Amino acid sequence: MATGTRPARAAPAPAKPPARQARRAPPLASGRTRRRFPRWRRAGGVRRAPCAGPARRRRERGCACAGPAASGCNGGQRQSFLADAGYGEQELDANSALMELDKGLRSGKLGEQCEAVVRFPRLFQKYPFPILINSAFLKLADVFRVGNNFLRLCVLKVTQQSEKHLEKILNVDEFVKRVFSVIHSNDPVARAITLRMLGSMASIIPERKNAHHSIRQSLDSHDNVEVEAAIFAAANFSAQSKDFAVGICNKISEMIQGLATPVDLKLKLIPILQHMHHDASLASSSRQLLQQLVTSYPSTKMVIVTLHTFTLLAASSLVDIPKQIQLLLQYLKNDPRKAVKRLAIQDLKLLANKTPHTWSRENIQALCESALNTPYDSLKMGMLSVLSTLSGTIAIKQYFSSAPGAAATTARFDLVKLAQECCYHNNRGIAAHGVRILTNISASCQEKDLLPLEQDAVFGLEALLVLCSQDDSPGAQATLKITLTCMVKLVKCRPHLSQSVVESLLTQLHSAQDNARILMCHCLAAIAMQLPVLADGILGDLMDLYKLIGQSATDKKQELLVSLATVIFVSSQKALSTEIKTVIKQQLENASNGWTAYRIARQASRMGNHDMARELYQSLLTQVASEHFYFWLNSLKEFSHAEQCLTGLQEDNYSSALSCIAEALKSYHKGIASLTAASTPLNPLSFQCGFVKLRIDLLQAFSQLICTCNSLKTSPPPAIATTIAMTSGNDLQRCGRISNQMKHSMEEFRNLATRYGDLYQSSFDADSATLRNVELQQQSCLLISHAIEALILDPESASFQEYSSNGTAHVESEYERRMMSVFNHVLEEVESLNRKYAPVSYLHTACLCNAVIALLKVPLSFQRYFFQKLQSTSIKLALSPSPRNPAEPIAVQNNQQLALKVEGVVQHGSKPGLFRKIQSVCLNVSSVLQSKSGQDYKIPIDNMTNEMEQRVEPHNDYFSTQFLLNFVILGTHNITVESSVIDSNGIVWKTGPKTTIFVKSLEDPYSQQVRLQQQQGQPPSQQQQQRTAYSRF
Repeated sequence: MATGTRPARAAPAPAKPPARQARRAPPLASGRTRRRFPRWRRAGGVRRAPCAGPARRRRERGCACAGPAASGCNGGQRQSFLADAGYGEQELDANSALMELDKGLRSGKLGEQCEAVVRFPRLFQKYPFPILINSAFLKLADVFRVGNNFLRLCVLKVTQQSEKHLEKILNVDEFVKRVFSVIHSNDPVARAITLRMLGSMASIIPERKNAHHSIRQSLDSHDNVEVEAAIFAAANFSAQSKDFAVGICNKISEMIQGLATPVDLKLKLIPILQHMHHDASLASSSRQLLQQLVTSYPSTKMVIVTLHTFTLLAASSLVDIPKQIQLLLQYLKNDPRKAVKRLAIQDLKLLANKTPHTWSRENIQALCESALNTPYDSLKMGMLSVLSTLSGTIAIKQYFSSAPGAAATTARFDLVKLAQECCYHNNRGIAAHGVRILTNISASCQEKDLLPLEQDAVFGLEALLVLCSQDDSPGAQATLKITLTCMVKLVKCRPHLSQSVVESLLTQLHSAQDNARILMCHCLAAIAMQLPVLADGILGDLMDLYKLIGQSATDKKQELLVSLATVIFVSSQKALSTEIKTVIKQQLENASNGWTAYRIARQASRMGNHDMARELYQSLLTQVASEHFYFWLNSLKEFSHAEQCLTGLQEDNYSSALSCIAEALKSYHKGIASLTAASTPLNPLSFQCGFVKLRIDLLQAFSQLICTCNSLKTSPPPAIATTIAMTSGNDLQRCGRISNQMKHSMEEFRNLATRYGDLYQSSFDADSATLRNVELQQQSCLLISHAIEALILDPESASFQEYSSNGTAHVESEYERRMMSVFNHVLEEVESLNRKYAPVSYLHTACLCNAVIALLKVPLSFQRYFFQKLQSTSIKLALSPSPRNPAEPIAVQNNQQLALKVEGVVQHGSKPGLFRKIQSVCLNVSSVLQSKSGQDYKIPIDNMTNEMEQRVEPHNDYFSTQFLLNFVILGTHNITVESSVIDSNGIVWKTGPKTTIFVKSLEDPYSQQVRLQQQQGQPPSQQQQQRTAYSRF
């Protein structure tokens, strides 16, 4: 049947045609059935969807569909779920998508069945809730049970891809029963696939004894495929089950030591022992077995597999790591085979990353001696890689501080000699690790005799920079990245070395390759963001290079234009000169595309060069093809123009400041209108709108504060102000109405600080620079409110200790540095005027106005999160029970409790956990009485509201919990479920979402009957008095 055509209706049966048609939901015009979501019924604590056929058959099929779905009819032809939905097409809901895949599974063609099976992971990704996943896996289990081996293999791959969804299977027993039935097949391949299927499911069935028995039995099979599958299953079950690991350990030991077992099979059996770490005795026996194997089977393959298993077992059991490090160092020193040495280095690197605190000074010394004595560059580079990893951890401090006397001198000589010797090695990789070790030593160790290593590190970095900047190969670029990272780290820890490092970078920038130039520009910008090391005199060289680069239009040149423009913006601490802006615009017009111009404008907005950014945004308005992009660029242009208006502020010129703020507010209001028009349902721009609205309110608060300060001159206090002050006992009343205006202004700034804090808490995915920017805006509001309180409202109780400058030592950007300087200056001025010239003088109001102007003169920085979202995290909630129609309330009797189940799924973008990770989810449930029932009578009320909070830890991005809610008051209640996340540092982030359902509390029939009889003056009958709680139901 062709797609998009309505299927022909079958002729109605002669018996009861109206009733049959009445049971079928009429299709809508779009082909969808009228009822999209299932009407769940609660029977025995298990949710089921009504479906055609007896209840037992529905359970066996695991059906999760509604209405006529079981028969395969969906009330009209729909677009197939197997094809990707095009742009603008309405996607299917969960049940419809599952129905489409179910049709493919029931198809008679093997290709359609396989295609339907491999589409299931996508279905799980889109609808990751247990009710659908349970039904889908039961259908896959049916396919596994009755299909051929190829279909079973497809189901196995789907199960392995969807491993994190296995715990959402509700009917685990039924699922395992259908899969396990294939283990009794006569086909060894089918049994092998079943064993691998069981191994993939080990996380949800770790203690199934029938699975344990089948795996042990299959290890004795004569079919190699089945034995390998049994080994795979045994490894997975050993990792999950302590009982299975204890029971299978002797079996594995006998097979490994048995003479009848082939060597290749022994090599596959040995890695199972890495999972024998559930208790100390099991780990000890496994370690003894591995020790015997290492000495009994000295072949290269056997030693490599055994040593690696040894390392993984020690890393899991933790107690044997020092012994394992010594064993690996012994093989690295004494074994002549390069393959074994490489394996020892690889395992040492693993242990150095995982447990650097377990490395003793003797271990590091032995590794240094091996690196000094080896003649092979590949092995030396591997050992240096381990040492460079250790040099960035606590192990290097222990190494230099724990050895007194002559041994310490020798040790230091060996490590420093090795690093200095390798800095100028002809192998780039060895040289990179050498300078990395020197950099880490210089950054971590403060001993006086290690200070000369700083210059050695600088010289080694400069040599590597000259070598790698001329080479365009991938290896040279990787080495250059290591070199530049070390430069940034060294300058951050040793600021006095910054000038020489920057000069060497600028010198090499002219002769380097384009790829190297891009990386060097990033390094220059990173250094300049931390330290003001790029003077204005360097701008001439940068502009000459910019003109030279702009003559080409290749992709690398475009990237280099952006990187070099960023360095220029960072180096120009003040506004850009007209000449620089002209050169940049000319080069962009000659050799760049619109995307490059936008990226440069974005960098200008981040660095506070708003005049340049406004001109670039203006030039891009006519080069976009979407109205959303047009409104986005127009809003950025207006914001840049608004911030540019504030650059003309001058101290002690308050009328000009008011006009500048008014002009900026005018542009901001235009920009917020365009920004709202640029938002879409998929991209609501919530952070951008919230940040700009707060900026508008902050500017209005600043303007109002300046007007309030001016009112001391324009509206002097009345003649009776002194009498009022003496009567009220408040000396501030002598100043007239300015006292009340200052109170309102202080409350407004505190309210703005609270709103900035809410914006901070809602920005879980923001980078640290953006969050620091929001925090600085909040601190500016708190600073002004504190200044108002300290100068005018309550000078006696003002304290300056909590506002001391404790964060100026480490700043991340020029914007932060300038803001902190303004904060310190304002605090000094306020402290000097505190408790002087009481109650209010013109000096006080002038100090407040100058503080506002000083804050506004610092150009606002629009940070990365305003333009770009590198990390994406969202939570999807599902409540049960849920009504068919969101506006319909759920009926509950007032003498019963509602069991509200909250399920949630954490969804990530392409880079999960880039800035911070979710440790737990906090769920808040509250209920509010919306409308009371018409009958007003007294009911004993124990608890009028529901306020509950629970914290749950997501497992495989899924969490679930339940709440018991009371609704004693009759009427309609509004239940709100709000989620927030807690990161690994314990910080709470109000990310949402917030879900709402309605509950209607009804009076139970027995209480209603008793109340009616009491109202009518009739005593309840003796039979009704003897009714119990059981007879009511």
